[in-house]
Amino acid sequence: MEKTNQQYDQVISLCRNIFQKKMQDYGTAWRILRPISLTDQIYIKAQRIRSIEEKGIAKVDEGIRPEFIGIVNYAIMGLIQLELGTSENELSEQETLDLYDKYFDTAKKLMQAKNHDYGEAWRNMRISSYTDLILMKLKRTKQIEDNQGKTIISEGIDANYLDMINYAVFALIKIEFEA
Repeated sequence: MEKTNQQYDQVISLCRNIFQKKMQDYGTAWRILRPISLTDQIYIKAQRIRSIEEKGIAKVDEGIRPEFIGIVNYAIMGLIQLELGTSENELSEQETLDLYDKYFDTAKKLMQAKNHDYGEAWRNMRISSYTDLILMKLKRTKQIEDNQGKTIISEGIDANYLDMINYAVFALIKIEFEA
């Protein structure tokens, strides 16, 4: 579990660094997006990953790594938007990074709890399975969004975003440390 925590932290650092650099370029212009738009952005990234996995080649020479990073960062934006709502006003860099860290910490604690119960079964899974699980979580999220956020018995949008973060982190751990 210690190895997983260290690798998870390295992936957090990678994703956060890219998030911060993009924020320096664009500010927090994404604050205007509704969560449904962020869900669709995650869908585009996951669908591109699946397409590359199935075709075995990418015409845009970036590969799947930046797409998994994008999934992590868009899911965190989604969690922030669920908490704060959409706004024309941007957040300060420090406030944004504090919220980013809060949600990545929440995702990591969820991963640790599930890892305890499942015994790191994710390490024996294929990256393509994470892609499929993210796409399934997206279908669930879209259904919940279409129902105005209401569920009868299921977890909400936030729980799905957290799971997508963790599946993408698992893929990035495999890409970064096991390739």
